[in-house]
Amino acid sequence: MATTAKQTDTPRPGDTYVQSFARGLEVIRSFNASAPRQTLSEVAAASGLTRAGARRILLTLQTLGYVESDGKLFALTPRILDLGFAYLSSMPIWNRAEPVMEALVQQVHESCSAAVLDATDIVYVMRVATQKIMSISLGVGSRLPAWCTSMGRLLLSDLDDAKVLARLEAAPPEALTKHTVTDVDALLAKVVQARKQRWCLVNQELEEGLISIAAPIVNRSGRMVAALNISGQANRTSAKVMQDTMLPALLASAQQISRLL
Repeated sequence: MATTAKQTDTPRPGDTYVQSFARGLEVIRSFNASAPRQTLSEVAAASGLTRAGARRILLTLQTLGYVESDGKLFALTPRILDLGFAYLSSMPIWNRAEPVMEALVQQVHESCSAAVLDATDIVYVMRVATQKIMSISLGVGSRLPAWCTSMGRLLLSDLDDAKVLARLEAAPPEALTKHTVTDVDALLAKVVQARKQRWCLVNQELEEGLISIAAPIVNRSGRMVAALNISGQANRTSAKVMQDTMLPALLASAQQISRLL
Protein backbone atom coordinates (compact mmCIF):
# COMPACT_ATOMS: atom_id res chain seq x y z
CA MET A 1 0.00 0.00 0.00
CA ALA A 2 0.95 3.65 -0.19
CA THR A 3 3.56 4.83 2.29
CA THR A 4 4.16 8.16 3.93
CA ALA A 5 5.96 10.63 1.69
CA LYS A 6 9.50 11.54 2.75
CA GLN A 7 10.32 15.07 3.74
CA THR A 8 11.84 17.05 0.92
CA ASP A 9 13.97 19.21 3.18
CA THR A 10 16.19 16.96 5.29
CA PRO A 11 17.20 18.61 8.57
CA ARG A 12 20.87 19.40 8.94
CA PRO A 13 22.97 17.61 11.58
CA GLY A 14 23.20 19.54 14.82
CA ASP A 15 22.35 19.56 18.49
CA THR A 16 18.72 18.66 17.73
CA TYR A 17 19.23 16.24 14.84
CA VAL A 18 21.44 13.14 14.86
CA GLN A 19 21.96 12.19 11.22
CA SER A 20 23.40 8.74 11.91
CA PHE A 21 20.36 7.83 14.00
CA ALA A 22 18.03 9.06 11.26
CA ARG A 23 19.92 6.97 8.71
CA GLY A 24 19.59 3.93 10.94
CA LEU A 25 15.81 4.37 10.98
CA GLU A 26 15.80 4.65 7.18
CA VAL A 27 17.62 1.32 6.99
CA ILE A 28 15.04 -0.30 9.27
CA ARG A 29 12.18 1.17 7.24
CA SER A 30 13.67 -0.19 4.02
CA PHE A 31 12.48 -3.66 5.06
CA ASN A 32 8.81 -4.33 4.38
CA ALA A 33 6.41 -6.98 3.11
CA SER A 34 7.69 -6.66 -0.46
CA ALA A 35 11.34 -6.60 0.61
CA PRO A 36 11.71 -8.73 3.76
CA ARG A 37 15.22 -9.88 2.83
CA GLN A 38 17.66 -7.63 1.02
CA THR A 39 21.25 -7.49 -0.13
CA LEU A 40 23.53 -4.70 1.03
CA SER A 41 23.13 -2.93 -2.31
CA GLU A 42 19.34 -3.12 -2.09
CA VAL A 43 19.32 -1.67 1.41
CA ALA A 44 21.64 1.14 0.35
CA ALA A 45 19.46 2.00 -2.64
CA ALA A 46 16.21 1.85 -0.67
CA SER A 47 17.52 4.02 2.16
CA GLY A 48 19.46 6.47 0.00
CA LEU A 49 22.82 5.62 1.54
CA THR A 50 26.20 4.57 0.22
CA ARG A 51 27.07 0.90 0.47
CA ALA A 52 29.66 1.72 3.14
CA GLY A 53 27.14 3.71 5.17
CA ALA A 54 24.44 1.06 4.89
CA ARG A 55 26.94 -1.65 5.82
CA ARG A 56 27.98 0.12 9.04
CA ILE A 57 24.37 0.54 10.09
CA LEU A 58 23.40 -3.05 9.20
CA LEU A 59 26.35 -4.48 11.13
CA THR A 60 25.47 -2.29 14.12
CA LEU A 61 21.87 -3.49 14.02
CA GLN A 62 23.11 -7.07 13.66
CA THR A 63 25.35 -6.70 16.71
CA LEU A 64 22.37 -5.37 18.69
CA GLY A 65 20.20 -8.28 17.54
CA TYR A 66 17.75 -6.33 15.36
CA VAL A 67 19.07 -7.68 12.05
CA GLU A 68 20.29 -11.10 10.93
CA SER A 69 22.26 -12.14 7.85
CA ASP A 70 23.18 -15.33 6.04
CA GLY A 71 26.26 -13.65 4.60
CA LYS A 72 24.43 -12.25 1.58
CA LEU A 73 20.90 -11.28 2.55
CA PHE A 74 19.86 -9.20 5.54
CA ALA A 75 16.52 -9.41 7.37
CA LEU A 76 14.96 -7.96 10.49
CA THR A 77 14.66 -10.19 13.55
CA PRO A 78 11.64 -10.47 15.87
CA ARG A 79 13.52 -8.26 18.31
CA ILE A 80 12.58 -5.26 16.14
CA LEU A 81 9.05 -5.66 17.54
CA ASP A 82 10.36 -4.33 20.86
CA LEU A 83 10.54 -0.88 19.29
CA GLY A 84 6.91 -0.90 18.19
CA PHE A 85 5.48 -2.55 21.27
CA ALA A 86 7.18 0.06 23.44
CA TYR A 87 4.54 2.45 22.09
CA LEU A 88 1.67 0.07 22.82
CA SER A 89 2.93 -0.77 26.30
CA SER A 90 3.19 2.93 27.08
CA MET A 91 -0.54 3.24 26.33
CA PRO A 92 -2.31 0.54 28.40
CA ILE A 93 -5.63 1.90 27.14
CA TRP A 94 -5.52 -0.58 24.28
CA ASN A 95 -5.41 -3.55 26.65
CA ARG A 96 -8.55 -2.18 28.30
CA ALA A 97 -10.17 -1.44 24.96
CA GLU A 98 -9.78 -4.96 23.62
CA PRO A 99 -12.73 -6.46 25.58
CA VAL A 100 -14.95 -3.63 24.33
CA MET A 101 -13.92 -4.38 20.75
CA GLU A 102 -14.44 -8.12 21.22
CA ALA A 103 -17.97 -7.47 22.52
CA LEU A 104 -18.67 -5.26 19.49
CA VAL A 105 -17.46 -7.97 17.10
CA GLN A 106 -19.77 -10.50 18.77
CA GLN A 107 -22.65 -8.06 18.40
CA VAL A 108 -22.21 -7.06 14.75
CA HIS A 109 -20.33 -10.15 13.48
CA GLU A 110 -17.80 -8.02 11.58
CA SER A 111 -14.13 -7.21 12.18
CA CYS A 112 -13.20 -4.26 14.39
CA SER A 113 -9.98 -2.21 14.44
CA ALA A 114 -8.50 0.81 16.15
CA ALA A 115 -5.93 3.10 14.57
CA VAL A 116 -4.06 6.35 15.12
CA LEU A 117 -2.93 8.97 12.61
CA ASP A 118 0.75 9.20 11.68
CA ALA A 119 1.45 11.89 9.07
CA THR A 120 -0.38 10.68 5.93
CA ASP A 121 -1.04 7.14 7.17
CA ILE A 122 -3.11 5.41 9.77
CA VAL A 123 -1.36 2.85 11.98
CA TYR A 124 -3.30 -0.06 13.46
CA VAL A 125 -2.93 -0.34 17.24
CA MET A 126 -5.57 -3.01 17.89
CA ARG A 127 -7.56 -5.41 15.72
CA VAL A 128 -10.19 -8.05 16.44
CA ALA A 129 -11.03 -9.96 13.26
CA THR A 130 -13.87 -12.35 12.51
CA GLN A 131 -12.52 -13.61 9.20
CA LYS A 132 -10.16 -12.46 6.47
CA ILE A 133 -11.95 -9.81 4.41
CA MET A 134 -9.03 -8.14 2.61
CA SER A 135 -6.40 -9.33 0.18
CA ILE A 136 -3.72 -7.86 2.46
CA SER A 137 -3.07 -9.00 6.02
CA LEU A 138 -3.68 -6.43 8.72
CA GLY A 139 -2.37 -6.46 12.26
CA VAL A 140 -0.92 -4.21 14.91
CA GLY A 141 1.56 -1.89 13.21
CA SER A 142 0.00 -2.16 9.74
CA ARG A 143 -0.20 1.09 7.78
CA LEU A 144 -2.80 2.27 5.29
CA PRO A 145 -3.28 5.61 3.53
CA ALA A 146 -5.43 7.97 5.59
CA TRP A 147 -7.21 9.56 2.63
CA CYS A 148 -9.01 6.41 1.43
CA THR A 149 -9.90 4.77 4.77
CA SER A 150 -12.79 5.49 7.10
CA MET A 151 -10.55 5.82 10.17
CA GLY A 152 -8.08 7.95 8.24
CA ARG A 153 -10.62 10.48 7.01
CA LEU A 154 -12.16 10.69 10.45
CA LEU A 155 -8.77 11.28 12.09
CA LEU A 156 -7.92 13.89 9.46
CA SER A 157 -11.17 15.66 10.34
CA ASP A 158 -9.70 16.59 13.73
CA LEU A 159 -7.21 18.82 11.88
CA ASP A 160 -8.00 22.19 10.33
CA ASP A 161 -8.53 22.34 6.57
CA ALA A 162 -5.07 23.76 5.84
CA LYS A 163 -3.36 20.86 7.62
CA VAL A 164 -5.61 18.34 5.88
CA LEU A 165 -4.70 19.79 2.49
CA ALA A 166 -1.01 19.74 3.37
CA ARG A 167 -1.19 16.03 4.17
CA LEU A 168 -3.15 15.23 1.03
CA GLU A 169 -0.54 17.08 -1.01
CA ALA A 170 2.29 15.25 0.79
CA ALA A 171 0.89 11.89 -0.35
CA PRO A 172 -0.98 12.53 -3.61
CA PRO A 173 -4.08 10.29 -3.76
CA GLU A 174 -4.10 7.52 -6.35
CA ALA A 175 -6.93 5.36 -7.63
CA LEU A 176 -6.85 2.01 -5.85
CA THR A 177 -10.27 0.96 -7.16
CA LYS A 178 -12.81 2.43 -9.56
CA HIS A 179 -14.55 3.93 -6.52
CA THR A 180 -11.53 5.72 -5.05
CA VAL A 181 -11.91 9.47 -4.68
CA THR A 182 -8.65 11.11 -5.73
CA ASP A 183 -9.64 14.75 -6.28
CA VAL A 184 -8.19 16.75 -3.39
CA ASP A 185 -11.14 19.15 -3.15
CA ALA A 186 -13.59 16.25 -3.12
CA LEU A 187 -11.54 14.49 -0.44
CA LEU A 188 -11.46 17.64 1.68
CA ALA A 189 -15.26 17.83 1.39
CA LYS A 190 -15.54 14.26 2.66
CA VAL A 191 -13.24 15.06 5.58
CA VAL A 192 -15.38 18.10 6.40
CA GLN A 193 -18.48 15.90 6.26
CA ALA A 194 -16.85 13.44 8.69
CA ARG A 195 -16.00 16.36 10.99
CA LYS A 196 -19.64 17.49 11.06
CA GLN A 197 -21.28 14.10 11.55
CA ARG A 198 -18.53 12.64 13.80
CA TRP A 199 -18.36 9.36 11.89
CA CYS A 200 -17.18 8.27 8.46
CA LEU A 201 -18.09 5.54 5.98
CA VAL A 202 -15.89 4.51 3.06
CA ASN A 203 -17.32 2.17 0.45
CA GLN A 204 -14.86 0.16 -1.68
CA GLU A 205 -12.30 2.93 -2.09
CA LEU A 206 -9.39 1.06 -0.54
CA GLU A 207 -10.21 -2.33 -2.01
CA GLU A 208 -13.03 -3.71 -4.15
CA GLY A 209 -15.71 -5.28 -1.98
CA LEU A 210 -14.48 -3.72 1.28
CA ILE A 211 -16.73 -1.36 3.23
CA SER A 212 -15.96 0.23 6.59
CA ILE A 213 -17.37 2.74 9.01
CA ALA A 214 -15.45 4.59 11.74
CA ALA A 215 -16.21 6.43 14.98
CA PRO A 216 -13.97 8.74 17.05
CA ILE A 217 -12.11 7.91 20.25
CA VAL A 218 -11.55 11.16 22.15
CA ASN A 219 -9.63 12.16 25.26
CA ARG A 220 -10.95 14.22 28.16
CA SER A 221 -10.32 17.48 26.34
CA GLY A 222 -12.38 16.30 23.38
CA ARG A 223 -9.46 15.82 20.98
CA MET A 224 -9.59 12.77 18.74
CA VAL A 225 -6.71 10.46 19.64
CA ALA A 226 -7.75 7.37 17.69
CA ALA A 227 -10.56 5.92 15.62
CA LEU A 228 -12.55 2.70 15.89
CA ASN A 229 -14.03 0.99 12.87
CA ILE A 230 -16.13 -1.92 11.68
CA SER A 231 -15.27 -3.40 8.30
CA GLY A 232 -16.99 -5.99 6.19
CA GLN A 233 -17.84 -7.21 2.71
CA ALA A 234 -20.04 -4.92 0.60
CA ASN A 235 -21.75 -7.88 -1.07
CA ARG A 236 -23.30 -8.92 2.23
CA THR A 237 -23.47 -5.59 4.08
CA SER A 238 -24.59 -2.50 2.19
CA ALA A 239 -23.65 1.02 3.21
CA LYS A 240 -27.23 1.66 4.38
CA VAL A 241 -27.34 -1.51 6.47
CA MET A 242 -23.99 -0.72 8.03
CA GLN A 243 -25.07 2.82 8.87
CA ASP A 244 -28.52 1.87 10.15
CA THR A 245 -27.72 -1.29 12.11
CA MET A 246 -24.03 -1.10 13.06
CA LEU A 247 -23.21 2.58 13.52
CA PRO A 248 -25.12 2.96 16.82
CA ALA A 249 -23.22 0.05 18.36
CA LEU A 250 -19.93 1.37 16.98
CA LEU A 251 -20.53 4.86 18.39
CA ALA A 252 -21.44 3.39 21.78
CA SER A 253 -18.26 1.28 21.85
CA ALA A 254 -16.09 4.25 20.83
CA GLN A 255 -17.65 6.32 23.61
CA GLN A 256 -17.03 3.50 26.08
CA ILE A 257 -13.35 3.37 25.12
CA SER A 258 -13.14 7.17 25.29
CA ARG A 259 -14.33 7.05 28.89
CA LEU A 260 -11.39 4.76 29.69
CA LEU A 261 -8.87 7.43 28.69
